[in-house]
Amino acid sequence: MAISPLAPPAFPDLPVIDGVRFSSLAAGVRYAGRKDVMLVDLVPGSAVAGVFTRSATRSANVLDCQAKLGGDPFGPAAIIVNSGNSNAFTGKHGDGSVAAICAAVSRSLGVDQKRVFTSSTGVIGERLPHDRITAKVDELTASLSPTGIADAAQAIMTTDTFAKGAGVTVDVDGKPVKIAGIAKGSGMIAPDMATMLVYIFTDALIGQPRLQGIVSALNQETFNCITVDSDTSTSDTLLVGATGTSGVDVSESTAFVTGLHDVMLDLAHQVVRDGEGATKFVTVNVTGAADNDDARKVAMAIANSPLVKTAIAGEDPNWGRVVMAIGKSGAIADRDKICIRFGDILVAEDGWIAQSYTEEAGAAYMKQPELAITVEMGLGEGKSTVWTCDLTSRYIEINADYRS
Repeated sequence: MAISPLAPPAFPDLPVIDGVRFSSLAAGVRYAGRKDVMLVDLVPGSAVAGVFTRSATRSANVLDCQAKLGGDPFGPAAIIVNSGNSNAFTGKHGDGSVAAICAAVSRSLGVDQKRVFTSSTGVIGERLPHDRITAKVDELTASLSPTGIADAAQAIMTTDTFAKGAGVTVDVDGKPVKIAGIAKGSGMIAPDMATMLVYIFTDALIGQPRLQGIVSALNQETFNCITVDSDTSTSDTLLVGATGTSGVDVSESTAFVTGLHDVMLDLAHQVVRDGEGATKFVTVNVTGAADNDDARKVAMAIANSPLVKTAIAGEDPNWGRVVMAIGKSGAIADRDKICIRFGDILVAEDGWIAQSYTEEAGAAYMKQPELAITVEMGLGEGKSTVWTCDLTSRYIEINADYRS
């Protein structure tokens, strides 16, 4: 599979997080000859926070994780993830698979089952062959390493064309605090919680309730602001583990919040850059809406419009499609107050095409790999920014052949 033209040049050199170990291997869940299971081990006392899909058909794994969050933080914790099969819409069999995997990890690592978190990603509606995973748990345990995060990122990929990672080291009262994360996601991307599968780790010292509050808030301006195809997964999961091994209390640290935000936004952008078949990375800015909710409605209507996205793919500056998306969004709008820009180019204003606009300028701008569409509503203070990609024939090819 060709790597997305929007991919970063290489997987980043992430900071090693004290108190976290990773392993990954090929279990043959669906794919032959590629890593498809990863295990994470967290030291006792680690706080675990998370946000999940709001899908009414969410997977057994998601339901189990939701039930476990906020539990006893004193023992060790573990996260185990498989790709190739989402374990979603499989009834009681899905619950049984989660229970079997949690039991196997608990026995192998000595972790309470209530502190074992699982995720599955891949095909919906097919029973998970969990015995292939449980048979490999001891091998996963034996190969745990604090430097195994890059291989773990590869093991959770499905239609992704590159492994996704991001990390920072922030200064908190003169002491370093490290943050590192990985993600998978390429299609079925319109999060209604977090996104796809994302795992972030830090050596910060912070209580679970406070960490949960920070993660939930940052999620709203990062993962919940991206879309590839307007479809929300049954398996979307974001887990953040804080080991506390640095001894640096970040409960009131704005530097920590900023660092975590930067990692989350970097990963979110990488998911869009790997959108199935994507050739353009698009920022949609909406300002001057009646309120923030209306601004988001307009931004998402533009970002999710197949007509807007195909015009972008064809490098066609068809601003009429942006007008259409504004009108269908459900937000309050006044035709004669709307301004539209492509990058710095004023395209339309006062309910009509701008006198300074030329089709040649618009067409030249659309050839760039990174684009910005800005809409000024002229009604109030509401604003929103979301990120999306174009829609190409390659997206159809990937999804038409997904189960073949």
